[in-house]
Amino acid sequence: MTGQPTLRITEIFYSVQGESTKVGLPCVFIRLTGCPLRCTWCDTEYAFHEGRTMTMQAVLDEVKTHGCSLVEVTGGEPLHQPNALVLLTELCNLGYDVMLETSGAFDVSGVDKRVSMIMDVKCPGSGMMDRMLWTNLNHLSSKDEVKFVVKDRRDYEWVREFIHRHALRDRCSLLVSPVFGTLAPQSLAQWALEDRLPVRFQLQLHKYIWDPQARGV
Repeated sequence: MTGQPTLRITEIFYSVQGESTKVGLPCVFIRLTGCPLRCTWCDTEYAFHEGRTMTMQAVLDEVKTHGCSLVEVTGGEPLHQPNALVLLTELCNLGYDVMLETSGAFDVSGVDKRVSMIMDVKCPGSGMMDRMLWTNLNHLSSKDEVKFVVKDRRDYEWVREFIHRHALRDRCSLLVSPVFGTLAPQSLAQWALEDRLPVRFQLQLHKYIWDPQARGV
């Protein structure tokens, strides 16, 4: 059908949710192409430029084939494509439990209120802290999650201060995870326990189930 909105899609796949408070649950992932950020620890660089153009209906049809109620829209940075907002609403209208993983660099005020956002707040070690749109914190609610990917002790101390300064423990779920292969999980877990930090410690589960370089998982 002509005139349909389109999206640049890197991949659509069915797997285990590897992060967030829904870790371990079966989930359909829609990975959109494109991201203007270049985080030092990025593990999905292939999503910067790859992919194919699909109509909105084709995306929805492919999601339906997996028969799963939990759907995550991710990237790249999904909000880099304006039609991602339309996709999120269409998924909600179809009754899916919808999650959005976003870097926080793009305005989230237009995201459908039924969507659970996972906002990846950039720590100093990412090299992209200056790209954050800090007003996005004002749009967080109890259904949303903030994720901190921690590279080293300096990042951790920044996270600890950031959580307290913005009173985030009373606003949404908080997640911390170590940069895979860079920071020992035991170190981050111990720091958080010692400080009684109000966070959920997490690992990228999919990287322990499958090869860390595997796509579509």
